[in-house]
Amino acid sequence: MPSVHRHPLLVAAAAFLALTVTGPGAAETPPPPAFTAALEAMVRDDGAPGVAALVMRDGQLLYRAKAGRIDPDQPLPVASSSKWVAAALIMTLVDDGLLSLDEPVGKYLPGISGEAARVTLRQLLSFTSGQGGLKGFSDLRQPPDISLAESARRIASVPLTNRPGSVFEYGSGALQIAGALAEQASGKRWSELFAERIAKPLGMASSHWTHPLHLEVDPARVTNPNLQGGLVTTAADYGRFLGMIAGGGSLGGKPILSVRAIDEMERLQTAGLKLLVPRQSAHKQMAGYALGNWCEQVERSGRCSLVSSPGALGTYPWVDRKSGVYGVFVMRHRYPRVAGSLDQARDAAIAAAGRATPPPLTPEQRVD
Repeated sequence: MPSVHRHPLLVAAAAFLALTVTGPGAAETPPPPAFTAALEAMVRDDGAPGVAALVMRDGQLLYRAKAGRIDPDQPLPVASSSKWVAAALIMTLVDDGLLSLDEPVGKYLPGISGEAARVTLRQLLSFTSGQGGLKGFSDLRQPPDISLAESARRIASVPLTNRPGSVFEYGSGALQIAGALAEQASGKRWSELFAERIAKPLGMASSHWTHPLHLEVDPARVTNPNLQGGLVTTAADYGRFLGMIAGGGSLGGKPILSVRAIDEMERLQTAGLKLLVPRQSAHKQMAGYALGNWCEQVERSGRCSLVSSPGALGTYPWVDRKSGVYGVFVMRHRYPRVAGSLDQARDAAIAAAGRATPPPLTPEQRVD
């Protein structure tokens, strides 16, 4: 890279970026240069106002960094990164025997009939249920104050676009039906289930569900949260969730999901299917989809070795099973514009962690 001394504009840009490493003891484990450069590129070249990042392994914070103008502790809407959390919550009910991945939804939701009643929860969570994709934004156009049961009924009343289990079509309102199943099986509202089964056990105190087109509405009054895009959270909170996922369903000794549930969530569900990814989602090339998360890399066994759940607003959480490294990037910027830089930062973090063991961390650095 040309020296900044010969390019005054780059000097100004570097001052504007103000890349910092935050958190106790962070000076002992600075991010690798390639990671820092990728974060800088998101602001300087990709147009992101700011980006905050956490990288972890074994429940410990390796480093925390930010570039540009962003408060890393401010709760932000994370768009499609919500899907991973929604699927995990639903899988807690599968663990408890209240729901089954492979039984028809009509068994649990009597208000749904016809073809839609034969769809399974597995198909809903893998977007292979035939409910269509992002076209029309059927779930996003719904009001925030109807029930999830009514949301599901409206979505299920529309004729299927494909035979269930035959086509992967990303971004339909299928998760609203899955959420209605969860409420019906548990007798509790989605917000209650999230608080009891995910947020409180993991210490996600700054996270809540809402409707992304009605952020001004008090979350307590949102009875129809959008499950594929309505989570509002922080980098630290999402990091705790990822720690649980990476830890085989437990964090800090607290079991949230079974190992079997994690295995199901990280198994490729779309092998051999036609993959329809809408242009507006602009996702990079993926191996396919699992349950609530993308399978970026897959082993011959069908198990995903790199899983993620990118959001349209730039949030990018990921877990790399080969190295045990996981992390999350949060921002408010269009994901397609930063996707390349995000991959570079992630790969730099994985490569650096694989070369050396970080020094012992203070108790304040632990995310559990």
